Amino acid sequence: MIQTAGASSGLQRMQRLALVAGVIGLVLCAVGALLNPTQFFQSYLFAYLFWLGLALGSLGFAMLQHLTGGGWGLVTRRLFESGALTIPLMALLFVPLLPGIPTLYEWARPEVVNNDPLLQQKQPYLNVGFFVVRAVIYFAAWIALALLLNRWSLRQDRQDDPWLLRRLRLLSAWGLIIYFLTMTFASFDWAMSLEPHWYSTIYGAIVVMGQALTTLAFIIIITRMLATQPPLAGVIRQQHFHDLGNLLLAFVMLWTYMSFSQFLIIWSGNIPEEVTWYLHRMAGGWQWIAALLVLFHFFLPFFLLLLRSTKLNAGRLAALAGGLLVVHLLVVFWLVMPSFHHEGVHVHWLDLAAPLGIGGLWLAAFVWLLSRRPLIPPHDPRLATLNNHAHAH
Repeated sequence: MIQTAGASSGLQRMQRLALVAGVIGLVLCAVGALLNPTQFFQSYLFAYLFWLGLALGSLGFAMLQHLTGGGWGLVTRRLFESGALTIPLMALLFVPLLPGIPTLYEWARPEVVNNDPLLQQKQPYLNVGFFVVRAVIYFAAWIALALLLNRWSLRQDRQDDPWLLRRLRLLSAWGLIIYFLTMTFASFDWAMSLEPHWYSTIYGAIVVMGQALTTLAFIIIITRMLATQPPLAGVIRQQHFHDLGNLLLAFVMLWTYMSFSQFLIIWSGNIPEEVTWYLHRMAGGWQWIAALLVLFHFFLPFFLLLLRSTKLNAGRLAALAGGLLVVHLLVVFWLVMPSFHHEGVHVHWLDLAAPLGIGGLWLAAFVWLLSRRPLIPPHDPRLATLNNHAHAH
């Protein structure tokens, strides 16, 4: 059909395993919701924010590669498009969080707001009704962008029309701005407002860079898995992995630069309302997680990605990307959970079940969407360049 037999069989096995893992995880989450609703909402929020990052990061990269036209986009374009098309699923998975808004967010509890002058000032923005309306706006914008990109991309498969390429680029230029702005406000709503007295103007950018980093790591792993099977086997080159490795290095550096800048500005300012957020994450055992993140989310990947040998070896690069993916799950855990557990590190079995359930379902949907379209767009202009380069050699 659309895919070759080798790629299809591998994708089908991955889809079945992911679906089984997702069902098991969601059943455990349902049990946890009955036994401990508060813990369920906390764990579910942390897991949801991580996996939403892969869906939105895919949307961002799908638009970025249309603008840049780099060779790496030829072998990853359909992976990013498939990831972006999971956003409707993530919109559906957002619904279980709605009953937990008063549990998760203190600004949604009238008894707290009535005794807090600062929250009373923020109430025109931080209230349940406007919170839900904003979420609807965010998802509507993201879904519209994903569907338009997908429609025009598939139309390009059927007809080699230069006008379609221009439309995709124009949509991507505006779409990246929309994505960055909406995700910035969504990060304020869903994560930063967990501690509503604290604020950081760079927080949204850190979240967006984290989404880009995890998405790129995930795509490198999937690309490596499919690289030995047609049709990618006949197209992918060592240079593609080198380019992806350079991009991964760039986003490791960007995420670290922004995170350190936020820490340095807030810590040196030493304003109680701002520095308290870090105090919650630098005591009670949370400081050891922070140390692990510094080591394994920056220093180790940074120095390994400086090596050309790492980026040219697809297996090593994929292993490093897998490590970064796991460590960033810990990053999201460290960003979210201290808001609920100031006294110290708290790990519950739902903190494992929720990522398994949401992630299994997301991965199964991703693979199903990927298997329904050509892995290599037949009219992508970069394909002709690659073929000409191969004939020249």
